[in-house]
Amino acid sequence: MAKQILIVDDAAFMRMMIKDILSKNGFEVVGEAQDGVEAIEKYKELKPDLVTLDITMPEMDGLAALKEIKQLDGDANIIMCSAMGQQAMVIDAIQAGAKDFIVKPFQAERVVEAIQKALD
Repeated sequence: MAKQILIVDDAAFMRMMIKDILSKNGFEVVGEAQDGVEAIEKYKELKPDLVTLDITMPEMDGLAALKEIKQLDGDANIIMCSAMGQQAMVIDAIQAGAKDFIVKPFQAERVVEAIQKALD
């Protein structure tokens, strides 16, 4: 069965890009969210195998959402997405339980590699 993934990013274009990469590589995108609050709701509802989570978003940022999702489910697989120059936030995210991070602009191979690694 295809691994189910929730994509969280405030930019519709970014969600579409990730969705395209994942679909082409045999993953099933079960949901999308545009901020951390929505991400937590969707996580509870969908229980995906993995979440790609943008760091910088309105309402609730990716770090806060990561911490809440990890409290709900200690085994949650989460990969952070960040723009260049957010290294400090990436370190915080890894310490908070993120499995990996991918840097924008995305390279398809790197996205797939990070997801496969996180799901192993």
